[in-house]
Amino acid sequence: MHSLITIDEDLTDENYGYDPYKRPINVLLDYGIILLDKPSGPTSHEVVAWVRKMLGVDKAGHSGTLDPPVTGLLPIGLGEATKALSLLLLGPKEYYAVARTHDPVNGTKLKNVLSEFVGEIYQRPPQRSSVRRDIRTRKIYELELLEQKGKLILLRVLCQAGTYVRKLIYDIGEVLGCGATMIELRRTRVSDLSELNGLVRLHDLLDAVHEWKEDRKEDKIRRLIKPIEFATSSIKSVIIRDSAVDAICHGAQLAVPGILKLSSDIVKGDTVCIYTLKKELVAIGEALLSAKEIEEASKGIAFSTKRVIMKAGTYPRLWRSKKSVEESKI
Repeated sequence: MHSLITIDEDLTDENYGYDPYKRPINVLLDYGIILLDKPSGPTSHEVVAWVRKMLGVDKAGHSGTLDPPVTGLLPIGLGEATKALSLLLLGPKEYYAVARTHDPVNGTKLKNVLSEFVGEIYQRPPQRSSVRRDIRTRKIYELELLEQKGKLILLRVLCQAGTYVRKLIYDIGEVLGCGATMIELRRTRVSDLSELNGLVRLHDLLDAVHEWKEDRKEDKIRRLIKPIEFATSSIKSVIIRDSAVDAICHGAQLAVPGILKLSSDIVKGDTVCIYTLKKELVAIGEALLSAKEIEEASKGIAFSTKRVIMKAGTYPRLWRSKKSVEESKI
């Protein structure tokens, strides 16, 4: 979490919006995220389609595709929350991989080769990937040999989003000289979301939906569907006045007078989350000024609005467009 500095004080109107953890279920389904434990077999797209059908929602999306055989954390955003999933690309991803070297490899040699792949590496996406196969750089933050038994090795990989672990293992095999093939892969972390948060299995979600729809019990579904704000808490933040919320929802830029609090370490160019006083995510923005400059300013645009998350009309319109101002002068 980032420490906040206070620019001004104000109150929030309890008649509008909700505390993210007290939203009615129908609203939660429009601003929720599920930390799904993807099983081996289906595609990520198929899993999202099942979740969408289960919950009866019109829109759902995932962050970071997992190939059909791969298991583990697949964050699924619901409704408007899908617009915030891009924030998860800002953090690292963690995988546990089982691989087989084509010949026995000395443990010391293996560890030495693995150390060569920590840091910035070059990768060309595999042929079956959904992106252009241009050579690009990716960062491997940690590459740990957990166990070695014969030709089998167990690795923990902490890497930048967009890294292909299967290709990483292939390249390690090339440097070893004997070749290597990935056998199993599980993703355990996406940015600050991990297995430690408790992953949701598809059949548990189905049970929770049944309890909610048939027995009117909300406890289980509330445990499994978290507000999108749960996934954005590590991003630098800005808290705004109620009077500024609807203007931001209509794509307006955030000016200094609308700001109440902000992370003290914001610098120009930072991606930030813009929140209401109730801690609801309104939009994703980009800092045009540093926190210190904002603290010292009395006017001017402080943040540009990059992606609006909250639906317009959630808070009352307390602003006037240039057109309405001009019309009032006639």
